[in-house]
Order: sequence, then structure tokens, then C-alpha cells
Amino acid sequence: MNKSPITLGLTSATLGLTLAFPTFAEADFFEDSKADLEFRNFYFNSDYRQDNASQSKRDEWAQGLILNYQSGYTEGLVGFGLDAIGLQGLKLDSSPDRQNTGLLPVGDDGAPDSYSRMGATAKARISKSVLKFGTLIPKLPTVLPNDGRLLPQTFRGTQLTSQDIAGLTFDAGRLTSNTLRNDSGHADIEVDGKGIKGAVPSDKFDFASASYSWTKTLVTGYHYANLENNYKQHIFNLVHTLPLGDAQSFKSDLRYADSSKEGNSNIDNQAFGAKFTYSLQGHSFGAAYQRMKGTTGFPHLDGTDSYLVNYVMISPDFANPEEKSWQARYDYDFAALGIPGLTFMTRYLKGDNFVRTRNVEGTEWERNTDIGYVFQSGALKDLEVKWRNGTYRSNGSGSDIDQNRFIVSYTLPLL
Repeated sequence: MNKSPITLGLTSATLGLTLAFPTFAEADFFEDSKADLEFRNFYFNSDYRQDNASQSKRDEWAQGLILNYQSGYTEGLVGFGLDAIGLQGLKLDSSPDRQNTGLLPVGDDGAPDSYSRMGATAKARISKSVLKFGTLIPKLPTVLPNDGRLLPQTFRGTQLTSQDIAGLTFDAGRLTSNTLRNDSGHADIEVDGKGIKGAVPSDKFDFASASYSWTKTLVTGYHYANLENNYKQHIFNLVHTLPLGDAQSFKSDLRYADSSKEGNSNIDNQAFGAKFTYSLQGHSFGAAYQRMKGTTGFPHLDGTDSYLVNYVMISPDFANPEEKSWQARYDYDFAALGIPGLTFMTRYLKGDNFVRTRNVEGTEWERNTDIGYVFQSGALKDLEVKWRNGTYRSNGSGSDIDQNRFIVSYTLPLL
């Protein structure tokens, strides 16, 4: 059987580890290894509709390659392993006056023809506890790396994940540097959020998280974070799914976050969110309410997504100081009509009660629609095509945007 050059490269790398570290030559290390290569083709267009816009549109097209390798573990009380990731972005179309879509790096002379980065993660496992050191993509309420463009955001640091206690998932660690989704280098970690002042870059972001499944339908969690000399954060969440009969359920998602200043920052935010979803066969009807309190907006690490029920596509978080916002959403899975792989989503959000200028109340709204299809068979099996459309308007001097994204992706198994 012929092997691709990438597969041969992975095999050679693993053989090199075996020669350098003989203890790695264990059956589980090889047999449990996995590797895949994702091809992600992304077209992004934003039209700015307000008068005197500094940029009339952002319009770029690019091809991404994401290589993921995960080894198994060596045998013994402590098992050792190694993960690796390789990322490359290729410019297909861009220009200096249309850049800054988040797909490609931004430069005075326009986006470069390509950019890339690599990362490795050493890992050790005892029972159901895993310690990782190196390149990380943690997925916790306090740190949600963005994967909404060509390449995912990554961090460097250390993370411990333990599931030794039945029903409990515990995470703790420290992140020391940040690589944004359209960048190749590593930088100190910064905070982002509306109205935040006095923040400084830091190489110490500490986190701890505990989620407990009380039953198959009820999960609660507590999550702590501290970006040194910037802020401390406490997040509580509850997710409950109530079965209502055949192909019916009612899901409740409640979130509360308290963020306070540290150092010379002015961070002061309390965020409450509630989201409810009723599902009936292929239909899902959702509603959400979100409220900000405090003198600043919701703080989160630069480039990451916010753990908010009204975090969406363009605005994207509806988290100005004191803002109130609500959302109505509808989803449909066409598998219920015998068309598996085809999905549809539409939602509308509106926010108000925040200060736009002196004596002027701020208002904003956003509308999104997603249509996606994953081929189920034939030569295109597992190829995913998605179109995302959004419109954002506000009564301020900010951006009034009409946006379209078209993404084609395919993941090729290698090992």
C-alpha cells in the first residue's frame, strides 16, 4: 500500500523518537496513535455600510492546512506520549485595502503569501489523569481559543486534566504565551473587553476548573482564572436537559461570571446569562437573555471567544457595560426529513441599556443565518460545505456590517 509523504513523515518522526528514547517503543504508543490532515478553504467578506467608513470592505480568500498527530502512551504506571500540530495558511486572494479579515496576517504591504507554525506537546498519564506541557488548545469557560477562521488559536503552557473521580472533570494549569489565529509568533497574553483600561501583557494566566455530572442530564461547574496584574474571574454554570418524551427535550443553560481588577486595571464586571432550548424531532427553538453589570464589559483573553450565551458572529458578545440583550434562535436538522448532513440555523439578537455617548442610550442588533451540508457518501464523503451570513447594525459611530463567510473543509485520516 502506498503511503502519502505526510504519513511517511509521521512514521519517520515516530521512528526517530523510538531510536532516541527506547522506552517509547511500546505497542500502545504506536497502536493508539492517530493523525489527520484538515483542508480548510475559507472566503470572508465584510461590507461596511456606515457613512465615512475607514475601510469600505474586508475581503480575503485563503487555504488552510491543519495537521494533527496524537500518540498513544507507553506502558507502565506512568505512560508517556507526544502530540504535535502543524498549521499553514496560504493566501489565495487579498489586497492592502481589503485585509484584516482574521484569515491572514496584516501587513503594511498587504498579507503575506503564506504563514505557518508548529507545536509539540509532551504528555504523561497516570490512571485517568493527564498532564500536558507545550502547545495547548484548552476548551474551558475561562479560556476558549478561537477556531472561527482559517487556523485555530493556540497557547503555550501546562495543563492537568483529571477524571479519576466518577462524574468529576478537573482541570488546572498555567498558560504563558498566546498565538492568535492569524499569526505565526508567540506573545504575552493580553485581556480584551469593552471599556477596559490599565491592562498590561502577562506571561502568567492561571486557571482551575471543576465540572460534575450529577446525573446524565445535570452538570454543574465552577471555573477560576487569574491573568496576573489584570483580573481575577469566577464562573459558575449549570446545564440541565429535561427529556419530554419521544424525540423531545428542554435544555436549560445558566451562567454567572464575576470578574474583578488586579494591578492597575479597572476591570469590574458581573455577567448573567440564561439560554433555553426546546427540541422536537429535527426542530430546535431557543431563547436567551444576558445582562452585564459593572463599569467594564466582560473580560476575556485576547483573541478568544467569550463564555456568554449571546456570543455570536459579528458584534460578537453584546457585552458593553450595563448592557441587556436577548436572543431568539431556530435550528433544523434535515435528517428528520431523510436528508442527513443538511443543517440550518437562524437567530436574531438585540441589545440596549448601555451608554453610547453622553445622554444617548446605545442600541445594537444582529441577525445570523447558517446553512451547512456534510456529504454522506461517494467520492465527496465527509466533505463539509457551510455558508454563514450576518448583518449587524447599531446607533453609534461603529460598524454597520453585512458579512458573508463560505467555508469548505475536509479531514483526511492519516493514521
